[in-house]
Amino acid sequence: MRLTPDLIEELEALTLYQSADSQTGIKVHKNAKPSVIDAVHRLHEKGLVTHIDGGYLTQLGQDAAEHARALLSVLTSPCARL
Repeated sequence: MRLTPDLIEELEALTLYQSADSQTGIKVHKNAKPSVIDAVHRLHEKGLVTHIDGGYLTQLGQDAAEHARALLSVLTSPCARL
């Protein structure tokens, strides 16, 4: 499996949510970058967010956002050399 530009945009859209908390939502306005609008639309189609323009993370979306944040943390933190 390769990281396509669409998947990267979806991961970036997941990081727009401040936490994996179901109480935190976002609204993607129609004047947002088309790539963000499209990514959130795809996340909605996949059942990760409640509305086509963002809304809240579903349980699946909360899990995905948590994993995305964990991966970003691992990839961006300095690591000890072996």
